[in-house]
Amino acid sequence: MIGPIFQRETAVLPRRPRHFAARVVFLVMVFAIISTTWLLLAGVQPVQNAGDLARFGVLIFQLIAPFQLFVLMFLGALAGVTAVSHEKDKQTLTLLLMTSLSNSEVVLGKVGSGLLGAFNALLAVAPILFLPPLLGGVSLEQSASVALITASTIVLTCTLGATIAFWREKTFQAIAVTLLAVAIWLAVGEAIQLGVIPGIAPKFATAFSPIRAVWQVAQPILRSATASPLGVWEQAIESSSVLLAGALMLMGLSILRLRVWNPNRERRKVSAEYSDAQSESSDLGASELPAGARAIKSWKSRDPRPMWSNPILWREMRTWAYGKKVLIIRVAYLILAACVAFGLFQIARSGPGSMADRGYQEQLVAPAVTILAPLLVFSLILINALAVNSVTNERDGGALDLLLVTEITSVDFIFGKILGVLYVMKEMVLLPILLLMIPWFYGGLSTENLIFTGIAMLVMDLFVCMLGIHCGMIYHQSRTAIGTSLGTVFFLFLGVATCMLIMLMFRGSFGRQLAPFLMIILGGGTGLYLAIGNRNPSPAIALTSFLLPFLTFFAITSFILRDQELTVFSTVVVSYAFATAAMLIPALSEFEFSFGRGKMQQEE
Repeated sequence: MIGPIFQRETAVLPRRPRHFAARVVFLVMVFAIISTTWLLLAGVQPVQNAGDLARFGVLIFQLIAPFQLFVLMFLGALAGVTAVSHEKDKQTLTLLLMTSLSNSEVVLGKVGSGLLGAFNALLAVAPILFLPPLLGGVSLEQSASVALITASTIVLTCTLGATIAFWREKTFQAIAVTLLAVAIWLAVGEAIQLGVIPGIAPKFATAFSPIRAVWQVAQPILRSATASPLGVWEQAIESSSVLLAGALMLMGLSILRLRVWNPNRERRKVSAEYSDAQSESSDLGASELPAGARAIKSWKSRDPRPMWSNPILWREMRTWAYGKKVLIIRVAYLILAACVAFGLFQIARSGPGSMADRGYQEQLVAPAVTILAPLLVFSLILINALAVNSVTNERDGGALDLLLVTEITSVDFIFGKILGVLYVMKEMVLLPILLLMIPWFYGGLSTENLIFTGIAMLVMDLFVCMLGIHCGMIYHQSRTAIGTSLGTVFFLFLGVATCMLIMLMFRGSFGRQLAPFLMIILGGGTGLYLAIGNRNPSPAIALTSFLLPFLTFFAITSFILRDQELTVFSTVVVSYAFATAAMLIPALSEFEFSFGRGKMQQEE
């Protein structure tokens, strides 16, 4: 066996209700996509023969394969980080290292614990993944290849998250570095596909990037592909070999460096160093020496710094509250933003028409926006991660109890956290807006749309920041709060992207597409309410939970119908501003935190 850590997780996991809930929810999400696609297809053309069913099978396979890859890639990375960071937050990882457990048992146990949940979801959706071959147009080899690539990706992302969590001390640092590593990994794969990296052929992109590999496998089989000795399996074997090799290297690195990284050197107690004069007087006790003679060489006294009227905001802005390694995250983000800026300039230099839309379906979203959108989504996820960790760190460190008995008001705490998070993440707030100036300068974006987009970005920044603080306050367990907050933001944007992709395939008005998408809208509203309103219900949160998916769908439809920029802007700003206020006002008036006192062990 891998070790006692993994054995305990396999015994405890089936006892948790969320183990079964997560499996059912993911299955319902995939089934909702299939049902929506079928309703839209039946409304566009009658399904009369086997050829129509085969085209439907190819269509849902090309929707399900990338969707499950993105979801399970995110879940695997987050599970790997939280499996280790949870031990560090509770200060129990050091106790594990003091036992007779070897490095391999600790590392493999934690990685295996993170893989259980992700593979649970993969096995739950596997029957649906093998449904398209029954309809035709998709072979069993294609479905099995997608499952193999997805499983290998889960292993790599979970191992990556656990390795970074073993390396970094702060939970936010581990999450941010993991997300940055995944983003850079996928960006390099896209760069290889575009042929911008000299010396690397574009064909290697499918072996390096799982997204490209899955999309390649999901395409209809050509005769040239079947001419290979391995057939359809060739692409899956190449990609899985690269992914599993990377996972093995990361596991080996974690095993070798586990007790070097932990406990962290910054947290190790260093005994006071006395001067040589006192060391010679060993016959006298330390208490018998005069006060001046017991000077400590390592002690550096300094004048106290002036405190602001809001100490929460002062700590967030004037101290290294989240560690000095945040600079690494900023530098990596700046490099990623520089790559996006380079791509925007390359698009601008290719011609004036490249910044504008040239067709309905092929150029529905301008190429500049296609490059900017992932950076914006990534920025919002980082802001949300820091916001939820700003509250969970206070609770795990035992500082939240002290804050509640001081004279700090709810206004000081909430607004101090919001402004402090936005200040620490100022690069993630300002750079996406500044990058919009490039398409605006070259004529790809009008001044009116530039203003609309900038204001909408700021509203979304406030929304994800308040969402993180809200989840940190209502969930007493850090792992649950982080997973709920990041999962809400991730599934929000993934749902938007999936809906837009389906709408591109079946164009129509708002009224025509409302009925097929009604299941997704109601499911999204129910999930949002369970995430943000179940622990602290209020009429405003219930209203915004069910209105937000509907208004987001209305904004997407208005965007696709074109020439309705003001409608899209007002819908997005009003809906997400109201959602922010629905979470902000109860936090200011009630100022309640969930500490989990009196909870039974199995509820953890």
